[in-house]
Amino acid sequence: MSLPVPTMPKPPVGVVGLGQLGGSLAAALVAAGREVSGWDVDPAAREAAAARGVRVTQELGGVVVLAVPLPAMAGALDGLDVDPDATVTDLGSVKVPVLASVGAALGGRFVGGHPMAGTERSGHGATDPGLFRGARWALCLEPGTDLRRWLRAAEVALDAGAEVVPVTATEHDDAVAAISHVPHLLAAALAAAAGEAGPLALALAAGSFRDGTRVAGSDPAFVIAMVEGNAGPTAAALARVRAQLDRPWPDLVAAGHAVRTADPGRRVVRVPLDRAALLALGRTGGAVTQRLAAFVEGWVPGR
Repeated sequence: MSLPVPTMPKPPVGVVGLGQLGGSLAAALVAAGREVSGWDVDPAAREAAAARGVRVTQELGGVVVLAVPLPAMAGALDGLDVDPDATVTDLGSVKVPVLASVGAALGGRFVGGHPMAGTERSGHGATDPGLFRGARWALCLEPGTDLRRWLRAAEVALDAGAEVVPVTATEHDDAVAAISHVPHLLAAALAAAAGEAGPLALALAAGSFRDGTRVAGSDPAFVIAMVEGNAGPTAAALARVRAQLDRPWPDLVAAGHAVRTADPGRRVVRVPLDRAALLALGRTGGAVTQRLAAFVEGWVPGR
């Protein structure tokens, strides 16, 4: 298999959906010198993207990124003129259902992805070219994934400033249930419980309440689609949280503090362009930071 090398010209990037994530990605790639085009059904989003240097068009090729809500993912390319050889990736927060729909339709052209970035804001007005800087970007390596296309999708993430975490779709969904989907439910529960406590409680709410409930301000339709699209892993992760809450409070506080303050450090590694080696990197908690000729460079926890 002939793999693309860093000295080869990078293909153009087409972004479908120019809201917070898609608009931020397009702006970041323009700033990195990539050729970027994009489309959105919202004329205001198209106009905002054009002002940031994105070529607005329905003709897309190279690496096409689906940055649309989960319910719209399967039909995101309908009506667009997409190069039949384009690599297609996505930014969806759940991977197994997207792999079953978009992946099944596109076959080896599809590489599932999910940047761990974003805020409770949404829409093109929330665009931030620095949104992905330093963020982890999960990129799925399934048994049938074309490694050449995976590398092209990885280059997009790296050019946006992110670090790439190789995963499978199932591993991704299990992991994000614990660190993303359950926190959204907990934030909603904290906010709702404080509301029941009355106006005095809300008037006294300060930093810990603000930090713990920030994502409760997210678009409810987005959150519902996310947790219901990953219902099994989210229910299992929520059960683990309930079990933790049943522990003696001193034990619970100590255990949480230990996890939150742990600093294992980082060790730089080079990993060959091989599916098993890349997945091993991700499973240890590491990430890819740079594309080399026959390797990728990255880090794993541990000094």
